[in-house]
Amino acid sequence: MEWLSLDLQYFSGEKTEKATPKKKQDARKKGQVAKSQDINTAFVLLAVFFLLFLMGDYMKGIILQVYEIAFVQYIGMPLTEASIQVIFIQMLELCAKLLIPVMAAAMIGGVVANYIQVGFLYTTETLQFKLSKINPVQGFKRIFSWRAIVEFLKSILKISLVGVLVFLVIRSRITEILILSQKSIGAALGTLADLVVKVGLLASLLLLLLGILDYLYQKYDHEKNLRMSKQDIKDEYKNIEGDPLIKSKIKQRQREMAMQRMMAEVPNADVVITNPTHYAIAIKYDESKMDAPFVVAKGVDFIAQKIKFVAKENDIVMVENRPLARALYDQTELGQGIPEDFFKAIAEILAFVYKSKGKI
Repeated sequence: MEWLSLDLQYFSGEKTEKATPKKKQDARKKGQVAKSQDINTAFVLLAVFFLLFLMGDYMKGIILQVYEIAFVQYIGMPLTEASIQVIFIQMLELCAKLLIPVMAAAMIGGVVANYIQVGFLYTTETLQFKLSKINPVQGFKRIFSWRAIVEFLKSILKISLVGVLVFLVIRSRITEILILSQKSIGAALGTLADLVVKVGLLASLLLLLLGILDYLYQKYDHEKNLRMSKQDIKDEYKNIEGDPLIKSKIKQRQREMAMQRMMAEVPNADVVITNPTHYAIAIKYDESKMDAPFVVAKGVDFIAQKIKFVAKENDIVMVENRPLARALYDQTELGQGIPEDFFKAIAEILAFVYKSKGKI
């Protein structure tokens, strides 16, 4: 029986791997982020209708003022240039009082919704002109793509659910609506405002729920579109390694991590030998690890001062020996046993330390 053999290199081009942090960052710089417009719409509507709920009486008063100006105060006024100017200014002021709070609430709602989804993001990439945006072939593909079908179905679902919601609310208050003509203007406005705000808040909450589901889908679709092949990841790694700035940052990070590990070993040292100002070498003797004492930390200038500070904080004995400190710094490495030439000097220092601590 013959076995089929598959060359795995043919599958290396399939985008099966999650996007790397660099690719996600590059996509974000281009404005490619997971975001649901439904959440934006829901937040804007919630902000506006909640404002109307809180400031209903204020809005009602302004609308009644407009009605009074139009049909009571100036109904018999002769139309002259001066009178028209007065009416225009008054109407403009009232409209500003009515619309500015609504516009401010809508703007705040939109900003909050965007910040919750994508955080602070500023990019001009999406504003740049690209021929692909006016390419009829690409446009045709977008219209009949799977994403377009999903968006169409989502729109149908939203319209249907909001329509059902509005119908149910109106049906529950149909009696009040039918007798509106028998009420005063103020009472009728109050009833209509209450009905509109109730429908608006319920519709906003419904859209928010749909928006959350849509955001989860958009996030899944965004991550799917950013997927990479194994070859893409390899190429990206090569490009990063070739970037001098990235390489310097990697080396700097490696140095910082090595420094942290070294400083973490200082509290375990038996003694710190100092210059005393320029050199510091932390020595430890552990028979289970090494036959000879070994260096757990060393440094000059600022690092030496830091080693001495950590040693002082942890009650590690510090011994001043200028020639020995410099020689150990030049001839030893971290984790390395001290050369035989220094055995006698180190043994005397350790004996002094152990005696001072009462170990011998």
